[in-house]
This record gives sequence, C-alpha cells and structure tokens, in this order.
Amino acid sequence: MAEIQGFCDERFEAVRETLSASLDSGADVGASVAVYLEGEPVVDLWGGDTQDGPWGQDTIINVWSVTKTMTALCALVLADRGELDFHAPVAKYWPEFAAAGKEHVEVRHLMGHTAGLPDWNVRLRGGDLYDWEKATSALAAQEPEWEPGTESGYHSLTQGYLVGEVVRRITGRTLGTFFREEIAGPLGADFHIGLPAEHDDRVANVIPPESDLPPAPPRRLAEVSWTPEWRRAEIPAAGGHGNARSVAQIQSVLAAGGGPLLSAAGCERVFEQQSDGIDRVLGMWIRFGLGYGLPSRGMPLPNPRSCAWAGWGGSIVVVDLDAHMTVSYVMNRMSGGMSGDDRGVGIVIAAYAGLAG
Repeated sequence: MAEIQGFCDERFEAVRETLSASLDSGADVGASVAVYLEGEPVVDLWGGDTQDGPWGQDTIINVWSVTKTMTALCALVLADRGELDFHAPVAKYWPEFAAAGKEHVEVRHLMGHTAGLPDWNVRLRGGDLYDWEKATSALAAQEPEWEPGTESGYHSLTQGYLVGEVVRRITGRTLGTFFREEIAGPLGADFHIGLPAEHDDRVANVIPPESDLPPAPPRRLAEVSWTPEWRRAEIPAAGGHGNARSVAQIQSVLAAGGGPLLSAAGCERVFEQQSDGIDRVLGMWIRFGLGYGLPSRGMPLPNPRSCAWAGWGGSIVVVDLDAHMTVSYVMNRMSGGMSGDDRGVGIVIAAYAGLAG
C-alpha cells in the first residue's frame, strides 16, 4: 500500500483508504487531501511523489481553477464590508470597462461567468498574461459575445483579471496582495496568488494530461505553469499555488457560515443564482452563484446549501454550509478534463460517508 502521511480522524478513515487506493492504482502520482469540520482540520493527508522526491507536508502546487474560489472570497469580503456592490455596473469602479456597450454589465456578471467575455478577442502573445495592464485593458475594450446576464460561458482565464481589476480599483491593491494581506495572512494559510521565489523549492510540477478533452487548454499551458514567470504572475483564475490543507483552511471560512472575515449574511450571498443551464463554453449543465458552482443536475452536491469548484486536471474543493464542512483534493497528475474528475469525487464521497457515520 502507498505510504500516506498526516493525520485522519477515525470517522474519516475512508478518506485515507480512498487516497491510498488512488496512489496504489497509479491514478495519482502525488496528492494531498484535507477535510475541515466546524473550522477545524479533521483530515490532513498527503502521499506519493513529485518531480523532486516524495510529496511532503509543505508541498504546494498550481491548483488551476480552484484559484477562482480564492478570488471569489476576496470579492465576497469586500461586498460584506460595503465596499463592493455586486449589482453595480462594473464601470462604477472601472470606468474604462464601459467601452463597447458594456456600460450595463454588473459585477455579478463577472462573478457568475455571464459577462460575455470568456476569452480575449485579440491574440495575447508570450508574456501578455503576465502583463496585468495589457490583459485588463484588452478586456475593457472588447464587446461581449452575448447579452450579459442571460447565460453563462465559462471565463476560464478572464474571470480572474476581471474580478481582480475591480478589486484593484476599489482597494488600490492587486488581487494577490489583497488576498495575502486580508485572507491568507490572517488565517496563516499557505496559499499564494503570485508565488514568491522563496517557495519554489516546495512546488510540485503538474504532470500534463496525456490527452486533452475539448475544451481543455493545450498541454503547453500545463508546462508553462512550471516556469518562474507563471509562478510570479498574479493569474487569479488559474495561477494559485497551495495544497489541500490551505485550500480547505481558507474555504472553511465560508463553510462556517460566518466569522471574523465574513458575516453570516456575507456567506449566504454565494447562493445568489446567476445562471442555470448549459454553459456555452463547458458544454455541460452548470448553475452558478456568486463565484462558485451550486447544486444542479451537472453538479449533484449533497446539500442544498453547498457550493464547489474544480480545477483543470482534477483538483477540487467542496464547501458545505449545512454540514459546516470543507473537503479539498489537490494532485499533480492531471486528467484531460477541464474541471474535476472521479478521483476528487471519490474523496468527497468518502468524506461525507465519514460525516454520516
């Protein structure tokens, strides 16, 4: 059996067994899983290997779109403080955004992937993703692909720049800085949007998928994530680095249903539905709230007051406000799917089995 390290409350032994089986089968090469209940860790496990040796307690990795849940939390905190109105036009905070008929696009449309800006309509070259001004200015100038607010079309990379620029205009701080100073820092959480060089020796490289399933990004993008340029850049929809522990620790703020960073009312805003139907980009049924996927036929979450999102290749976080539980899974071997796969689902199922037992 694969050697699993960390700790696991006896109620959640099925989580350990599920991770061990995944590593034994070769489905996983290296991975970490965590479960927080009532704001406290009850599972914190890791095992397998990275490119440099064993996956360790402090190994971190690019978690792709799980980063979106961190960016969403930044916006939720600002809204809870009264500094951000989700129903206000984006142009209230970012005047240049009103160009090309976008004067009525609201902040909630950015949060729910309904803004009609799923990609750039100009070709970004080389390091343009690392040039915040260039990336955001291009989005401000372009016309929506559909009437904003009418349906979703997954903003796989653009959402982070869009929400991030609103945060920057309000606070005067970049999204990564705001996240570090207002969320990760106060919590003591090891998650980074814009990774300092001092952490490079802890980073596990993702293992690109053997094949891509449309509309997954190209294999080349997975390999780009190995570079210092990607790690240093603030890419708030896809470039966050952390492990299962830090993901669950941060998102447990939301699962608690209220606390020092977010009020009970602020937590409930996640469930303000923005779309419910076949996503134009993903081609699957998605119900979006404010920054998270909500229970639907395409995302059959266990409780009505739960939300989740997954990252390209398999990482996932599920936040349950009814059970006050957060479950996260982070790995290095990527599958070809755009968001999540059976490995993470298996961990979530095992966690709920422990909760029921």
